[in-house]
Amino acid sequence: MVDNRYATALVIGSVLSLLACIYLSAAVGTQHWYQYHSPPIRHDASNASELRTLREEFRGEEMDEKTYSDPLFRLNGTLGLWWRCVLVPAHSHWYQEPEPKMVTECVSFTLPQQFEGKYKEPGNHNSGEDLIRTYLWRCQFLLPLVSLGLVFLSGLIGVCACLCRSLTPTSVVGVLHLLAGLCSLATVCCFLAGMDLLHRVSVLPEGLDRSLGWSLYLALISSPLQMMAAALFLWAACSHRKNYTRMTAYRVA
Repeated sequence: MVDNRYATALVIGSVLSLLACIYLSAAVGTQHWYQYHSPPIRHDASNASELRTLREEFRGEEMDEKTYSDPLFRLNGTLGLWWRCVLVPAHSHWYQEPEPKMVTECVSFTLPQQFEGKYKEPGNHNSGEDLIRTYLWRCQFLLPLVSLGLVFLSGLIGVCACLCRSLTPTSVVGVLHLLAGLCSLATVCCFLAGMDLLHRVSVLPEGLDRSLGWSLYLALISSPLQMMAAALFLWAACSHRKNYTRMTAYRVA
């Protein structure tokens, strides 16, 4: 039999774990981790060719860090773990309109692109690979997948524990949730560190404003939720084990 206190802790921990999993999944699948607010663009023919070139390079199949970061800086871009988006005019001859209709255009990072190296000078392959930024980029998309995998594994262990009517595996569930929370927190740290290093080696337009997006906050919220769930699971497992040991000793006596 399971005491009501332990059952309540398990239910609350399961709800927190589910919320954290939903938040982290939504964060991984959306592109609002980082937002750029570019200076106003003059809608005339003088800069139409340059901006059209930026748009074509942004949509190109060959992905280079400079070819997608420059449009992000100049076209009110948003960046995520798997997506990059810019705000562009809906019509090709937009420079002829005083106030063209703007639409959001997004391009996804492919799996091989996630493993490509970063260079000390974006766009200059002769400058040498920047190992710090390269591994920060790889970690920022691998760690959330690891976190979700740990939560899924802990869910399977929890189901087995329910079928066996035992709280002993719950301690393993708590440890897995703790590791998942650390992975979620490390994801946010790697992303912010990588963006800061990118801005240091890039030429940013004057008047460019930057802000964190709601997707990043979802990932950040998922970390303490997973850690709180881990604390509840570990408390339930440890307290139940102590109580069971005392009951056994009392019956033997």
